[in-house]
Amino acid sequence: MPSIRLVNVTKNYGSITAIKNLSLAVSDHEYVCVLGPTGSGKTTLLKLIAGIVKPDKGEIYIDGKLVNNLPPQERNVAYVPQHYALFPHLRVIDNVAFGPLSRGLRKEDAYKVSMNMLEMTRLSWRADSFPHELSGGMQQRLALARGLASGAKILLLDEPLGALDARLRVELRYKLKDLAEKNKLTVIHVTHDQEEAMSIADRIVVLRNGEIIQEGSPSYIYNEPVNIFVAHFVGGANFFEGFVAERDEHGSWIQLRNGFLLRVNDVSRHVGEKVVVMVREEKTVILKSVKRMEETNLLPGRIEEIRFLGDFISHHILLDNGDKIVSKMPTLIGIGRFRVGERVYVRLRPENLRIYSYPPHGLYKELEVI
Repeated sequence: MPSIRLVNVTKNYGSITAIKNLSLAVSDHEYVCVLGPTGSGKTTLLKLIAGIVKPDKGEIYIDGKLVNNLPPQERNVAYVPQHYALFPHLRVIDNVAFGPLSRGLRKEDAYKVSMNMLEMTRLSWRADSFPHELSGGMQQRLALARGLASGAKILLLDEPLGALDARLRVELRYKLKDLAEKNKLTVIHVTHDQEEAMSIADRIVVLRNGEIIQEGSPSYIYNEPVNIFVAHFVGGANFFEGFVAERDEHGSWIQLRNGFLLRVNDVSRHVGEKVVVMVREEKTVILKSVKRMEETNLLPGRIEEIRFLGDFISHHILLDNGDKIVSKMPTLIGIGRFRVGERVYVRLRPENLRIYSYPPHGLYKELEVI
């Protein structure tokens, strides 16, 4: 039976619907990351499960028990809010030990568990400090340590790594996942960081306007986004407007601006339909020259900008038809290979292209709302 189950849950704040008829099941020991833009309902989802707010409609179950009217302290969940909620009058170590002591652990055992959590979050050296003496990032780690030490088997984490520097954020994300696996915890982890979610989640849930747009494994979400919103929100993507010019039993020809044609392995659209073509930035190939311009899916253009991104380099190319495309490649392959202003050709393989119905309010309006 799922450890957490929401059935047709709705939550309103006045005239604003934060969660709309949402159903979700999270299994025992599963690590689920919830992704979505600001205002999509991520924090409200956690608060509903924690019991901090009550649903206006629907049912919430924890370990098979209906908990709609159960107070937070009786739900056996640890909620780590984005804004910490630390005890200002208690030392760091006492903040963490509060949970273990509350559930009846001996003082010696409670402080041993607490020190282990402080060591994991690299705060043991500040055990005798008070919260106001810590930086924002340290306070966030303290809140995380307190949640981890609580002993609850369900962890609800609201942007738990958001205030940390990049290196520490990467280090702690893997420690979190390892701790969850070792202690057989069920975790719902809210984050705006797509890379963070991709690297540790068993399953990703994408929220928009209080509704689940797509859920599945990280690879499924990334490689098979159900719509333009998910494709754009999860990973770098290029989009082109066009219409279906021709279709046969194996695929379709999409005509872009100024007569450019792209071959796609999709036969689901009808001839004349207006569509959007998507290709991931790293699934593009830049060529300096070509033997035959008649080759399928070969787009000429000029490099406008080159950006160094550490492990990757991105090339921003203005195509001859006026569209723009970004091509990302590993730095070891791309460093010094091309220059700004150089004429190039971009090859797009049909199997790497996805097409979507054209949005009612236009492509760029659809991208703006994210």
